[in-house]
Amino acid sequence: MTLTQQVTKNIIKKLLKGDDYRIEIVTLINAEFLQFAIDFFKSVAEAKLNNRNIDVDWYKKEMLDLDLSPDEIAINSGLNKKTITNMYNSGKREIVIEAAYEHYDTLYNAIDELTKIEDLNLTLQIKFNKVSVELNINESLIVINTLAVKRAALRGGLWSTAGKQTEGPLMITLCKLYDVPDEYYSIKPRAKKVKKGDVNREVDFYLKTGDKEYKCEVKLMGKGNPESADAVIARDSAVFVADKLSDQNKAQLDQRKVEWVELRSKKGFRKFKEILDKFGIPNKEFDEKKLDEKIDKILNELFK
Repeated sequence: MTLTQQVTKNIIKKLLKGDDYRIEIVTLINAEFLQFAIDFFKSVAEAKLNNRNIDVDWYKKEMLDLDLSPDEIAINSGLNKKTITNMYNSGKREIVIEAAYEHYDTLYNAIDELTKIEDLNLTLQIKFNKVSVELNINESLIVINTLAVKRAALRGGLWSTAGKQTEGPLMITLCKLYDVPDEYYSIKPRAKKVKKGDVNREVDFYLKTGDKEYKCEVKLMGKGNPESADAVIARDSAVFVADKLSDQNKAQLDQRKVEWVELRSKKGFRKFKEILDKFGIPNKEFDEKKLDEKIDKILNELFK
């Protein structure tokens, strides 16, 4: 089981228990960021050591080397690839590199001007393999900025991915909790162009009875996000499962005759049985005393 699969599994367990799932994502962000920071500091130390006697911008020479991937060059320049793609409507390698180099030069000059004005002395020392290197204030600020950009990129990406990866497994878990026969639900990849080697994690989940299908949507949203409910209505979903729902969300969904489940409410996921009964989908009650055991069994089967 991969780390992200373990996080998805933990999120589902917390959602079904009515607990807040966000600590799982924060923990994953921290783990991935700290690993990046360690690897990044190692790269910076090696780059500085390799260029101690060269009177050039060693950071640009080594950390923006064209042999690196576009993602690495972008992050090391103080941008992330998604920002560049949004700015230039393209994520092609040459576009990313050109934008990264331009941004780095602008950042370098801005830092240089700032340090001339401000009376501040900052030195960052990195020790690696019993050898230490020191970064002056300009170099230190560039490194700090890169770490900040990487943290922001990880945060945005992982929060977005968490919802996409959780949707299908959560709905399957709900169905299996109530012993819904396999033929009464299905999961289909959502039509979307993806690059070769990429995985389309966005899916549509359907409850089925006879020749009728009911589209289900999952949103890990907090209260006060009516636009998320709007998105569900626009997609003609019949069932909406959410972490939290505001009174406005519920009113919107009721008005559109969309069935909903609020996982953090008193009734929580148990409202899902009412929806199954309403749609005429076969199901069975579970033994509350063995709920945790059943959830673990289902998730272990899903994430082998």
